[in-house]
Amino acid sequence: MHNFYSDTQTKPTKEMLATVLDAEVGDEQRFEDPTTVRLERRVADLLGKEAAVFLPSGSMCNQISIKVHTDPSDEVICDRSSHIVGFESGGPAVLSGAMVYPLDGDRGRFCGEQVTQAIRPLTRSAPRSRLVSIEQTSNLGGGSIWPVELIDEVAGVAHGAGLATHMDGARLLNAVIATGVPAARFARDMDSVWIDLTKGLGTAVGAVLAGSEEFIERAWRWKQQWGGAMRQSGILAAMGLYALDHHVDRLADDHARAARIGNALSSMSMVAEVLPVETNIVAFRVKQAGPSGPELMASAAEAGVSMSGRGRRSCRIVTHLDVDDHDVDALLEVLASFLD
Repeated sequence: MHNFYSDTQTKPTKEMLATVLDAEVGDEQRFEDPTTVRLERRVADLLGKEAAVFLPSGSMCNQISIKVHTDPSDEVICDRSSHIVGFESGGPAVLSGAMVYPLDGDRGRFCGEQVTQAIRPLTRSAPRSRLVSIEQTSNLGGGSIWPVELIDEVAGVAHGAGLATHMDGARLLNAVIATGVPAARFARDMDSVWIDLTKGLGTAVGAVLAGSEEFIERAWRWKQQWGGAMRQSGILAAMGLYALDHHVDRLADDHARAARIGNALSSMSMVAEVLPVETNIVAFRVKQAGPSGPELMASAAEAGVSMSGRGRRSCRIVTHLDVDDHDVDALLEVLASFLD
């Protein structure tokens, strides 16, 4: 199967797995696992923050951040398409008792004026606006990148009104490679930010959440309470360190393959629209005369190609560590047979 379903499909390389054998480990909960401590320090420095904590998943990073930043009945402002709205099982409501104020942005990105309009007046009858969350890159926006100027604008409005800021940085390093902007600059005005180790970086488990020392101390409490405290987590952290050493710069290869796929799709007669390809995600819509999204995915799967759907007539293709030019050739041949 040529697997373009998601960059979550990546598997650790043999070289990455080999680092586990030599990893120094200890009790993570007592800060005695040197490999995990080294990973946390490295990510904190990468993101320009005081401290960091290693967590099992990106969703846990988001939900712990919301919990730390809000009290029950507070409101989180974010884009309607964001991961915390559509893919975390209603976590803000269940875990934090928080409401979500969804904005209709441009491919997952919204502006300072939209935040201004969303911030509620301080009255006892309304929820308190408390947190602004952005997603870099925007998954449902087709891997769209938040430019630093827009992040600065949104963060300025949020902080000016006394709100905290959070970045879901699942694909932040894709934005770094695509733009050349350092991760710490993207994250400069974020009170919390995390990176995923399991998507383009190809590890088996984990994400790292960063912020101030006070924020991370509070985050640890929720990690403990929600069952995320681990023991010899250096077995996992070793793969994260290897990924940061070897799998960041190669994200450019994923972007080049995605651009190639986007260009090819744009010329196919049954394709109505291809969102601008900025990183490793290609989102496209099929014309009414062509197959529906589910039909196209099913037919492609029978031909040995896996991809994901986004609505009745839309599909998503994601390039990553485990697909190469040969896989792209096979993908385009299959898509052309149904869409051209």
